[in-house]
Amino acid sequence: MDDFLRMKKIIVTGGAGFIGSALVRHLVANEAADVLVIDKMTYAANRANLAEVELTGHCRLAIADICEQQAMASLVADYQPDQILHLAAESHVDRSISGPSAFIETNVIGTYSMLEAARAYWSGLPAGDTRERFRFLHVSTDEVYGSLGADGLFEETTPYDPSSPYSASKAASDHLAKAWFRTYGLPVVVSNCSNNYGPYHFPEKLIPLVILNALEGKQLPVYGDGSNIRDWLYVEDHARALSLIASKGRLGETYNVGGRNERTNLQVVERICDELDKIVPQARPRRELIKFVTDRPGHDHRYAVDATKLEGELGWRAQESFETGLAKTVRWYLDNADWWTPLRKSVYSGDRLGLPETQNA
Repeated sequence: MDDFLRMKKIIVTGGAGFIGSALVRHLVANEAADVLVIDKMTYAANRANLAEVELTGHCRLAIADICEQQAMASLVADYQPDQILHLAAESHVDRSISGPSAFIETNVIGTYSMLEAARAYWSGLPAGDTRERFRFLHVSTDEVYGSLGADGLFEETTPYDPSSPYSASKAASDHLAKAWFRTYGLPVVVSNCSNNYGPYHFPEKLIPLVILNALEGKQLPVYGDGSNIRDWLYVEDHARALSLIASKGRLGETYNVGGRNERTNLQVVERICDELDKIVPQARPRRELIKFVTDRPGHDHRYAVDATKLEGELGWRAQESFETGLAKTVRWYLDNADWWTPLRKSVYSGDRLGLPETQNA
């Protein structure tokens, strides 16, 4: 087949999770890509997230642990990808507080394993277009930068200052990815994103948790006084950004991806309540379900991402405002109870995670 017409072959680690599956759906539907998903299928992964793309024949799932270096080397060598988009990670701050070991293993050792598998494959490619085309995109978080005050934005040059076991493990993995570029020449690009939300979001995270609790008339827990601020990014906007960065980003560079949608946690919860009251009204306003709870340890006050570099160099723009994206998200959860009901019954019922041991007693 003519090289110009061939489908791009892409490995997506963590592709059965929330952001990963959004990326896979985008690649298959919009980028004429054939995708190999590598996923350990832990609690936050769901094969249903990939159902529509598996039916196309251009996505297959390899259930495997990225920490198993020989298995990763074999999968990469056999598939012969044009790109590896590395998203597999333990990602929930609360879980990292109560169980940090899994975060070190997956986020640090797993990233090392994928970098080495990619290096072995890339080093063996003959000089030419295939070798020049290969890219390794390491996908990370804005939490590696720590906490902002009332002003300013995270830029790509902001010093790292992680606060939780989760963000510390992601910071370590970012440094590994950059080191493999500088030491070995592996064609690496790094992205750091703000808080994602949207369809297929595992219900332990703030927005889906509040939507489902509010639907069921349960308390809506808000940490501290609800003043912590996040920059919210609709997951499909993020997927477009990742595809663009992997294909056109400059090697060795970092690109921040943010939605320019700063909201306090309390504002987010209140907006969800109001949206649900409008669509499925009940006797009492859902804002009455809000309950302020003890803050979690090391809770960063504010994250806000400057996406100017991505917007200026690669022409990306977020298509969804927080209001339009949240409306789509609420509607998706209302229309897809068959997706989240089994998770609420058997995997995560909505109980608080990440309390110090003294509070769990």
